[in-house]
Formats: sequence, C-alpha cells, structure tokens
Amino acid sequence: MSMMGELTFFLGLHVKQSTEGIFINQSKYVSDVLSKYKLSDSSAMKTPMTTGSKIYADLEGKSVECKLYRGMIGSLLYLTASRPNIIFATCIYARFQANPKESHLYDVKRIFRYLKGTKNPGPWYPKNYGFDLMAYKDSDYGGCKLDRKSTSGSCQILGGKLVSWTSKKQNCVSTSTEEAEYIATASCCSQVL
Repeated sequence: MSMMGELTFFLGLHVKQSTEGIFINQSKYVSDVLSKYKLSDSSAMKTPMTTGSKIYADLEGKSVECKLYRGMIGSLLYLTASRPNIIFATCIYARFQANPKESHLYDVKRIFRYLKGTKNPGPWYPKNYGFDLMAYKDSDYGGCKLDRKSTSGSCQILGGKLVSWTSKKQNCVSTSTEEAEYIATASCCSQVL
C-alpha cells in the first residue's frame, strides 16, 4: 500500500477528521443505495418503523423476489456500521429473507425512506473527552410475535464515544420480563469485558 494522504473515504464510509475529533457517516452510500432501488424520489419518513406494528410471517401474502429483498437487507446491514438507529428494524426484517412477502418489502422500503430524510447522521468521536466507560441495555419481553422470543439491545460508550452497539433476538424464550432483562444484561456485560 502507498500513503495517499489523510483518510476521507473508505468502503463507503466518509471520514471527516478535524482538530476537535472524527465524524463518520455513509451519506454517499445512502444516496447510491436509494438510487439503486429507485427510492430517490420517494417521500422521507421520520421513523424506520411504525409504532406498535405487528410483525408476522404473512404466510398468505404475495411473495416478492428473494434476490431483491436480500440485496436491500444486505445494503441496510452494511449501513449499520455508522447507523445504530436502524439496527433493530433491519434485524427484524432480515428474519424474512427465506420467504419475503410484499408486506415485508413495504416495511423495508420504509427504512430506506427514513434514511432519505436522515442522510448525514453518524458517530462523532470528540478528541480528549475522557475515558469513562458506560453501557446501556434494554430488552422487549416476548417481542417477536412468531416465536415469543425477546430482543436484546445494548450500546457501549467509552469516553463519550459510541464504540459498540448491538440488537439481537435472544436464543431462548424468557418466562418473565426479569429473565429477558437478565439475559440482556449478561450479553451487555460480556461485550464490556
């Protein structure tokens, strides 16, 4: 490799370095993906998912092309490198890649429409901010309507900088809210360690 100066773009990530810190976003990648899936002219949304939406397999719904659906999910998963705010919604709809339906595709397009309205956010890593470690976690008890498994989410912040985040369906069915929270706590603590 040769030294080509200060890093500005790398694998779809735009890196802006200054004396105050580093800002990372994927605005160009978002624009490219919106164009690729012909959603550039669609209206923007304020949230990636509707509140209180019922997510289900939709066995009677009309099937859509798996290749298109998987490509869209793959693009969204790549965007989670700088967009932790879409992880939960993306992971929910990634579960239907084997047999996607029109209702799932509609909801995935909503995530892209949300991205259209929020192209430039990303993590900001300020310089000389301290070295305190904070971790946050949460879970939804029995949130998956298909198998009643809970979803855990957590983020770890080191010195005011977001360094790790996750959203994952738990491996077992919890019998109480406390158990779901305990599993989320254990997962968060192992990430911290």
